Amino acid sequence: MQAHTRKPPTETIHFIGTKAAIERLRKLASKEGLVEAHDGIPAAMLNPELESNPGGVYLRGIRYREDLTQDQLAAMTGIHRRHISEMENGKRTIGKENAKKLAKVLNADYRMFL
Repeated sequence: MQAHTRKPPTETIHFIGTKAAIERLRKLASKEGLVEAHDGIPAAMLNPELESNPGGVYLRGIRYREDLTQDQLAAMTGIHRRHISEMENGKRTIGKENAKKLAKVLNADYRMFL
C-alpha cells in the first residue's frame, strides 16, 4: 500500500512598486532559492484548435474583432463564403493569395493566416 504524499505548502505573493524595487526583490528571492511563478497559460490549453488550425482560428478571431460576418467578408474579398467557412474550420488551406486579400480587408498581417 502506498503512503499518501502531501505537497509542501506554496504561497504566491504579488508586489507593486517601482521597477528598481521589484528587481531588488527578484535578486533577493533568487539568492534564497525561490523561483518566480508565471501566471501565464499557453494559448493552446485554452483553445486546442490552435495546434491544428492556427490560421483559421486567427481568421475567425480577427473577423469577429472587425465585426464582420462571413458573408460581408466574402463580398469584400471576393472569396466565396463557403471557402471562408472551410478556412476557419480547417477544412481548406488559406494560401498566400487569399491570406493577402483577407489581411487587407481585416487590417492584419497576412502571415497570421499562413
